[in-house]
Amino acid sequence: MSVTNDGDNGADHRPGALDMTARDIPLQSYYAARAAEYDRIYEKPERQPDLRQIEAWLPPHFVGTHMLELACGTGHWTRFLAPVAACVLAVDIAPETLAIARGRVPQDTVRFSVGDAYAPPRAEPAFDAAFAGFWLSHVPRRRQREFLSGLGSVLKPGARVVLLDNRFVPGSSSPITEEDAEGDSFQTRLLADGTAHRVLKNFPSEAQLLAMVEGLGTDAAVTNWTHYWALSYRSV
Repeated sequence: MSVTNDGDNGADHRPGALDMTARDIPLQSYYAARAAEYDRIYEKPERQPDLRQIEAWLPPHFVGTHMLELACGTGHWTRFLAPVAACVLAVDIAPETLAIARGRVPQDTVRFSVGDAYAPPRAEPAFDAAFAGFWLSHVPRRRQREFLSGLGSVLKPGARVVLLDNRFVPGSSSPITEEDAEGDSFQTRLLADGTAHRVLKNFPSEAQLLAMVEGLGTDAAVTNWTHYWALSYRSV
């Protein structure tokens, strides 16, 4: 499988490309600063039963596929995809998290690349599956359909798509500290170095998730666990 739009910055400069806006840059900076402590979120004791279920539930969706993983971060979920997929192109905007991913995931079937989730790379033939974990919640509501449409443009018709993310659970989730006029919610997150970061984090309802992919996918379904949800569908 040959891939285009795979330069150092992953930017797609075609007219109408979904480039990151200035509003998105603080999120990139936050995850770059958080790279070394990113995986601590998966150590919360109350989330372990859900995580074990998801680790078993997720890989069967991607057996034998030529897949794209967007916002792969430190490769936490790439580890479960790589053993079953034929090949994986895993993309993230932060070189700091990709450096960790490259060190933890065997790269015989996986290629890591710096790139922008709003401008996903194209492959020949097109990808027949895609996954994004804990990314959709960081997409502003005004750009959700734009993001999903851009993703669909690099997939084969009928490609399997799975999006995995958080449900808001009081006492486990970071409190929402702000909501803006567009309906986006924000959390204030503290890193080990003492810095505080304002992070966009939305928690869509099941009805909102299904509405997002209306006209963009078929066979849409939402699976819920106590702390997480997954939206799966087929691209059109």
